Amino acid sequence: MKSVSKIALVLGLSFTVLLAAGCPKRVSIAEIEANPSKFHDKEVAIAGVVRDSWGVNIPGTPIRGGAYKVDDGTGTIWVITEDAVPNKGAEIGVKGKVGSGVNIGGRTFGLGMMEKDRRFRKR
Repeated sequence: MKSVSKIALVLGLSFTVLLAAGCPKRVSIAEIEANPSKFHDKEVAIAGVVRDSWGVNIPGTPIRGGAYKVDDGTGTIWVITEDAVPNKGAEIGVKGKVGSGVNIGGRTFGLGMMEKDRRFRKR
């Protein structure tokens, strides 16, 4: 009986470790802004409140998406999505890849992230 319990415990712990290893690290927006090259093209998770959003949705076409700005209290970052944008004021968790925007004359404008997944805070 004890060996069955030990096996179940080991399997449970192994599953938890594998699941945790697949999750991106949650970071603050200030950490991303302070060292963008450390996070460039890396998958991270952030959480905060949507402060601004701009979306495009043309009915009858596959064209939709947009951008929204997330504020976590330490800073703000624009998130690009291929899905519908969330409403202003929504409390959200986002996972995606960090990248930079337009590069003109060797200067980069617009640090942001490309959304892979999002979750809304349940009230």
